[in-house]
Amino acid sequence: MAKQTFTTGQVLTAAQMTSLQQTAMGGGSTTAKTTSYVLVAADAGTIVQMNSASATTITVNTALFAAGDSVQIQNIGAGVCTVTAGTATVSTSATLALKQYDSGDLYFNTTSAAFFFSTDAADSTSPLTTKGDVYTFSTVDARLAVGANDTVLTADSTAATGLKWATPASGGMTLIASGTLSGTSTSLTSIPGTYKNLIVYLRDFKNLSGTNQTTLQLNTSTAATLTIEQRATTAYQVQFQAFHMLCGNLSSTASNAHGYIFIPDYASANVTVVQSMLEYKDSNTTPTFYFVNSGFNNITAAITSIQLQSPSTWGGGTYELWGQK
Repeated sequence: MAKQTFTTGQVLTAAQMTSLQQTAMGGGSTTAKTTSYVLVAADAGTIVQMNSASATTITVNTALFAAGDSVQIQNIGAGVCTVTAGTATVSTSATLALKQYDSGDLYFNTTSAAFFFSTDAADSTSPLTTKGDVYTFSTVDARLAVGANDTVLTADSTAATGLKWATPASGGMTLIASGTLSGTSTSLTSIPGTYKNLIVYLRDFKNLSGTNQTTLQLNTSTAATLTIEQRATTAYQVQFQAFHMLCGNLSSTASNAHGYIFIPDYASANVTVVQSMLEYKDSNTTPTFYFVNSGFNNITAAITSIQLQSPSTWGGGTYELWGQK
């Protein structure tokens, strides 16, 4: 029953009493709507029921309702019905968008301000439908479909939900070059200066020289060549020149070796400390030898090339040059 004004001594009919009882119990007469609607004063105390397959709005304006008036709003249509503040203020802790079979009570605290108490049972229904979906929010709860394999969830303010699936940025290390050690030297050239450090990995390598020397050269500068000497006795001695790398020297009967060279801050013109490690087991001797060394590069320019030199011929092995961010 719509809001009524009664006079003293007025006798109410049975129908009026029944309608008042229904209204008091949360029911009452229903105003059916199939298109967007603007509330009018006569809607006080009634139910406005929207039934539309398309999205609709119910607009609330000021100076139509008295403090204490209420309007119940229902949506039985498939289209979302949104309670919209026109000239009045509408506040809620829930949602103003009613999906099918949602409802709520619009209560006027003043003639220009209303509270909307949603009884939207469907809001607790998950929008997720597929394995890997993510529960997100735009203006309403929303489903973000699972991304492609190996993508990562990334914040993106331009996306509807503020999130998207994206290919991850390059990791901490990037492979710059790789190949086989062969001939008397192997050159690694055109090294980009976009990383913080360089790491060279050497695997299963062998130097067939009998002179017990290998060298490392930077930027094709002979002043930055390091010679390593391993004497054929139980005493091992390292000869330092302007630059140091322990690459090792193994005879043709020796087991293959493994090692790495670490070159920090290679892209600057500052003096660079270089560290290296070698491990191998010579078949002519019992021990397995480990060498860990460091030296200095005195080139006053960024390192753009590395040459791994053998005094005779590399007996195989592989290298990898990695850039570390």
